[in-house]
Amino acid sequence: MTMLKGVVPILHVRDVSATAAWFEARLGFAVDFLHGSPPFYGAVSRDGVCLHLRHVHEPLFAQMAAQEVSLIAASVEVSDVAELFEELSERGAEIAQPLTRHDWGGTDFHVRDPDGNVVSFVRYGPGE
Repeated sequence: MTMLKGVVPILHVRDVSATAAWFEARLGFAVDFLHGSPPFYGAVSRDGVCLHLRHVHEPLFAQMAAQEVSLIAASVEVSDVAELFEELSERGAEIAQPLTRHDWGGTDFHVRDPDGNVVSFVRYGPGE
């Protein structure tokens, strides 16, 4: 039987190189590859979690995210959300939503990339 093995969110950005550098500096991701000259596609990763970046002239999803509360482009499950929140805050990431414990049983925070894409970092279950 065929099994699903994973998913890779694709963020739409205006400048793939600049966004990859931002993920590296602000979120501690490594730049896996940049494709094209200038790059129109790329990937960043951290601890086995990968996000792809695709060039668009106008990131429409980010425009919608600016109008909606908590419109998230990608959600990343983490082992210690409070520790990561402190790390990314110290790195200067734009925090779109501070560390929040929810009634549905999770704790998360959101960051916003330079194009307005919102990425959530979450820990499910009790505690942080």
